[in-house]
Amino acid sequence: MGILIASIVAGACALALAPYAWIHLASAGRRRTVDAVPHRPVAVVLGAAAWNDGPSPLLARRLDLAVRLVDTGKVDRVIVSGDNREVSRRETDTMTDYLVAHGVPAHLVTADPFGYRTWDTCARMRGPFGVDAATMVTQSFHLPRTVALARAAGIDAVGVGDPSLGARRRSTLIGYVREVGAAAKALKDAVLRPEPLRAELSESDS
Repeated sequence: MGILIASIVAGACALALAPYAWIHLASAGRRRTVDAVPHRPVAVVLGAAAWNDGPSPLLARRLDLAVRLVDTGKVDRVIVSGDNREVSRRETDTMTDYLVAHGVPAHLVTADPFGYRTWDTCARMRGPFGVDAATMVTQSFHLPRTVALARAAGIDAVGVGDPSLGARRRSTLIGYVREVGAAAKALKDAVLRPEPLRAELSESDS
């Protein structure tokens, strides 16, 4: 009986971790530093929390990576994707303002205000935005899932991640823990390929 229970537990654990293994395998060899990443026509910066006075520290670090990608010629333009509703403090407006304030010409920045989820961003990049190759930019803990979903959406994606552990330890550790559960939903999205959440999502729908 003990062996049977142990086998069941081991099988359940393996099943639970399979999606997490998938996002890492699907993004293997495609997660790079700014210096090592190959050229792509566009960087896609995924949204995160915005504060009243600007981007949150984690979001600012993503945007700093995008600035470096532009400055080093690794990308030609930037798309910022996030939730631009007032309830989310206008993420993409905040992201655009930050990039321009840090030297990225305004005409090189495009906003996707309906990036409500990682899959939504990836699907919209391949669909309405017509992106077929991109450098995805986010935190390192989020990068495997982001690159895996971008590839599932049909984008030749590589990624640059911010290793935020030293600067924002608590938020980063929480992020790594959350990715284990988020990977299961990501695998479901990759298989079922749902339509992105409707663009007309209202403030009251949040």
